[in-house]
Amino acid sequence: MAEAHARVHADGRPDDLTGPEGLMWEAFRAGTVCDLGDRSAERDDPHGDRPWGPERRVRAEVVALLLLAGPPPLPGRVGCLKLRGAQITGRLDLSGGTVAPYVEIRSCRFDGEIQLSETRFGTLRLDNCAVPRLEGARLHTEGDLHLARCRVARGIRLTDAQIGTDLLISSSVVQRDGRGRAIAADGLVVAQDFQAELVETNGEVSLRGARVGASMSLRGARLRNPYGRRALNAPTLTVERTLYLTSAALGSASGDPGRPYDWSRTPTRGVPTRPFECRGGLRLDDGRFGDSVDFYSARFELQPDQELSLRRIQTPELRFVGDAPEQGRVVLSGAKVVRLVDRSTSWPGPGRLSMEGFSYETLAPRGHFPLERRLEWVGAASPDYSPEPYERLAAVLRARGEDADAREVLLAKERRRRATLSPAGRAWGYLQDWTVLYGYRPGRAALWMAVLWAAGTLLFLRHRPEPLKADEHPVWNAPLYALDLLLPVIDLGQEGQWKTEGVWQWGSAALVLLGWILATTVAAGASRLLRRG
Repeated sequence: MAEAHARVHADGRPDDLTGPEGLMWEAFRAGTVCDLGDRSAERDDPHGDRPWGPERRVRAEVVALLLLAGPPPLPGRVGCLKLRGAQITGRLDLSGGTVAPYVEIRSCRFDGEIQLSETRFGTLRLDNCAVPRLEGARLHTEGDLHLARCRVARGIRLTDAQIGTDLLISSSVVQRDGRGRAIAADGLVVAQDFQAELVETNGEVSLRGARVGASMSLRGARLRNPYGRRALNAPTLTVERTLYLTSAALGSASGDPGRPYDWSRTPTRGVPTRPFECRGGLRLDDGRFGDSVDFYSARFELQPDQELSLRRIQTPELRFVGDAPEQGRVVLSGAKVVRLVDRSTSWPGPGRLSMEGFSYETLAPRGHFPLERRLEWVGAASPDYSPEPYERLAAVLRARGEDADAREVLLAKERRRRATLSPAGRAWGYLQDWTVLYGYRPGRAALWMAVLWAAGTLLFLRHRPEPLKADEHPVWNAPLYALDLLLPVIDLGQEGQWKTEGVWQWGSAALVLLGWILATTVAAGASRLLRRG
């Protein structure tokens, strides 16, 4: 090829170009499509087993020559590479180069990997291509990078790449590389949207520290990693708008199969859909999401040691309305959410949910989510008892004006705490529960007082004791005497004025003791309510 390059035409065209390469060269100068296909869906399928003949083969070095040092366009035309139905032989290496022309390669086969490390593009579109591997560390594009409907045998690397507008990997199938990663894009920066809808990966998707300027959509994606701990590993991910891990409507949104970039249709009733599926751990720790994180209809298949980890994420809205994983854990420790949208069936059971430090301001349940199930949700998050989830839920319910439900939550907290106390503490807890429900039912204290007062009155109506001082005593009043015994501290002028002996003395002592116990439990409950206020 080096000798052939010495013998070139005036437009820079080498003498040794094959017929298909000559067609590609002329199409580049004219800015038109070079279509080497057979106009047959079966024969033009780049992912099929049918071999392609030499009439469809172009060398990767000729493609590189066009892109890095191509000929000038024909007068009045814009030079660009639009290639369809070709088999590109050899390794396409554009590392460190600057590609000025627009590039669109559709339904092509690459025999070798595509090397784009530190390459600068305007716009690069690979659609429905078979690629052994794409290496694009520190790749820079002024416009879009499209890798839609491609099949990549040994992974995609976009570490520290910078995409000027949109990144599109929708409907692609990506296998893992030698390190177990299907997509390695740590430090990736996408100025606008990142769409990976209906994508299928077999290995880890790593997006550590990635930043997306608008929305990021993995609607209908299937992420699998049977070889490692996580299928999606994206700590410190920043998405300025919404992260969609939801269902996707199937079929072309426009109804036109010739428009391969037309995705992003919200599922509607009666339209077939595919849910987001994650078989392996998912990690979004310390992520920042400007609008929301949406798990609508998401499905997770975790191993016992794997997690759906949302530690310390911050977002105005978390829509946790997927299916509860049968194994593994859901971790929300330290997360800060303004609005939590959830379903009762979305959360795992006891011991598999962690919410220590989880902050949310409002609840918007989807479907029936009664208080009993909400208490089970809180209980599942604190197998060793933690007051914080109960107090957070009570505060949110009070803010919504549901004071009765808030009291039920705090009462459940006290009963849960009781199990951690010493035998004496538990006994005192049961007493507070039976008498005044830990102070959250003030009316019960009045009822107990009325019952004891009535019992004392009946007791002393049957016996009028002798006065201690015959010439100095008040008029005997059984109801007033019983009430004076029951009320500690308060003196109604009856107690201490009469002699009580035998069973009457024991009755008086019982009323005094029960009055003090009742007053103490009421005081404990009142102080708890004051602290809560």
